[in-house]
Amino acid sequence: MDVLNALVALTNYVIVPGLTYGSQLALGALGVTLIYGVLRFSNFAHGDTMAFGTMVTILFTWWFKSMGVSAGVLPTALLALPLGILATIGFVLGTDRVVYRFYRRAKAKPIILVIVSVGVMFVMNGLVRMIIGTAEQNFADGARMALSPQDFKAMTGLAEPLAIKTTQIVSVVVAVICVVLLFWFLTRTRAGKSMRAYADNEDLALLSGISPDRVVMITWIIAGTLACVAGTLYGLDKSFRPFIYFGLMMPVFASAIVGGLGSPLGAIAGGYLIAFSELLLTNAWKKFLSYLVPADWLGDGLYQALSTDYKVAVSFAILIIVLLVKPNGLFGGAAR
Repeated sequence: MDVLNALVALTNYVIVPGLTYGSQLALGALGVTLIYGVLRFSNFAHGDTMAFGTMVTILFTWWFKSMGVSAGVLPTALLALPLGILATIGFVLGTDRVVYRFYRRAKAKPIILVIVSVGVMFVMNGLVRMIIGTAEQNFADGARMALSPQDFKAMTGLAEPLAIKTTQIVSVVVAVICVVLLFWFLTRTRAGKSMRAYADNEDLALLSGISPDRVVMITWIIAGTLACVAGTLYGLDKSFRPFIYFGLMMPVFASAIVGGLGSPLGAIAGGYLIAFSELLLTNAWKKFLSYLVPADWLGDGLYQALSTDYKVAVSFAILIIVLLVKPNGLFGGAAR
């Protein structure tokens, strides 16, 4: 029985949060790796693109709620998400037309585009804060718990309740749907194959009649969609503040680089690797161990390797180790 209680505790504090957070990081890293693979620069504005899409989704969610529209047991934000995606796509396409296209046509070096993306990042961050403010926003509704801890305890007789939030299930399911659709698009459609050809060899793709402007447009559409979905899922699961998404830039980029920049499969693997590494190293293991060893053996310590304040340091350390051992990432992304 104690082993089952320990397993439930592990599920509550590591497995379910890891799958949820990993799904969110994977979607964010996919957007980063697509932009790098096709447009050949690291888009440091991606975190604030996530914040912008989430902000628009929140505003439409509030509007739906004011009209009495809801999604029942699911968060109303899922109804507002398509509108947030459209707004994000429009914003990133507008930014590309106004800013990035000039440098792309001038054949600017990738480092120039990186610096430009930093400028775009600050503009987007300021815009989001001006519109929605800096206060914490919680826009989740519907059924908070998909599985009631009290019902689980009554049903199983275990001391440790299993608690799974609706937003956690939504995050994993939506992420799986997005990944399946993305890989289907990249491998089965003509536009997706054009993107892959353009990313592999730009000159040869142009000689084959592939339109670079169309490839760029599709890339931004997909990246904007992934950014909005990832940001909204993160906001639903936790909460929304513009500065949180600025902080997410490190684990998102670490996920993309660790997996291999330019590799979609690597971005997904990197997202889950970073998520579970952060949780395993910052989780307080005392409750888990209390079911497996006598209480007087444990003492007063939390058996926590690192404080939760050092989550970002975990992703940074993993990033450095992977770059030292395997510079192109675990899945051998393109080195440009």
